[in-house]
Amino acid sequence: MASLLVRNLAQVVTHGGTDAPLRGRRLREVEVVEDAYVLCSDGAIEAVGRMRDLGRLGGEVEELDGAGGCALPGLVDCHTHPAWGGDRVAEFALRAGGASYEELHAAGGGILSTVTATRALSGDELAARVELHAGWMLAHGTTAWEGKSGYGLDRETELASLRAVRVAGGSPTWLGAHAVPPESDSADAYVDFLVREVLPEAAQLADAADVFLERGAFDATQARRYLTACRDAGLALRLHGDQFTESGAIPLAVELGARSVDHLEATSAAGVSALAASDVVGVLLPASALFLDRPMPPARSLLDAGAAIALASDFNPGSSFTTSLPLIASLACTQLHLAPEEALAALTVNAAHVLGRAHELGRLAAGRRADLVLIDAPDWRYLAYHLAGDVVAAVVRDGSVAFQR
Repeated sequence: MASLLVRNLAQVVTHGGTDAPLRGRRLREVEVVEDAYVLCSDGAIEAVGRMRDLGRLGGEVEELDGAGGCALPGLVDCHTHPAWGGDRVAEFALRAGGASYEELHAAGGGILSTVTATRALSGDELAARVELHAGWMLAHGTTAWEGKSGYGLDRETELASLRAVRVAGGSPTWLGAHAVPPESDSADAYVDFLVREVLPEAAQLADAADVFLERGAFDATQARRYLTACRDAGLALRLHGDQFTESGAIPLAVELGARSVDHLEATSAAGVSALAASDVVGVLLPASALFLDRPMPPARSLLDAGAAIALASDFNPGSSFTTSLPLIASLACTQLHLAPEEALAALTVNAAHVLGRAHELGRLAAGRRADLVLIDAPDWRYLAYHLAGDVVAAVVRDGSVAFQR
């Protein structure tokens, strides 16, 4: 395999060290190498340095001209829903006219409308949709991503969703407990079905399990039963929590040792304190709050209290139809009041930690996986500064050029 030299970069930017997740002042401590290069060999980073220190290279070397731009670690999207059919554009129009998300959900819209469309797809069609969405993510600088099931809510479609995510290069999360399907008598009966009929094979396909702990979906008792069974089957744990109401998600996440609790738009001061005192990462999804016209999660309070946070797109057809992590960086800085350095950490090191991959992803250093994003700007902070800008010039994944604009 030929080496890849990315040269003539104005800046190479990364958080240093090896610890994860980052908290407090460590979130702002970035290392910047100017007039720089990155050398990749056999899928890993071999060296990062200044152009003037670059010696003669032997062997076959492919070169990528950085053209005075900046290199950042490959962005990591730790919360996406890529496996679905149809769309929700009609629902979007209704909501824009005044209908609330909960009203649409209670009327049989929302998640369940996507369930119907997803169940109608063949396995090949579902796989093609996930591949399409993975391509969208790559073009926005995402080199590693998590993908949830949850739009099947039956055995075969849930398992097909997990397979499709894995084949497309994502890290599969089984969100079997996303909503109660219409054929189930109750949430309790549906959890019984998930644990008995789906979990044995889902545990072989997925890396983690997730539950929507919220009024109208699953309560804390049902979520505990589902997550405990998933943990016993070897899956890492995630929770959707505090999106609309505080219904016990943070205490349950802390009790069960979950990797993360995601959303947190409704989290109170007590929830902030509990999360900050724990090892659970708060994954913040500002595009979802924006899309649904909800309050933003209390990011600054979480950081100032010492909590670990990550950022993600929450890409899905109903409440966050975006695959752009640069947009998430902009929202983090303008709406969540994060510094650009904090936003970068939340999209790289801490997001990689949520996926259990901080040992290989999220930093640019020798020995790390050679995932880079090249920004077409003279300063790396354009990642957040250029709102919805076409800033991603190229993406390197596993030491090879995977995307060029």
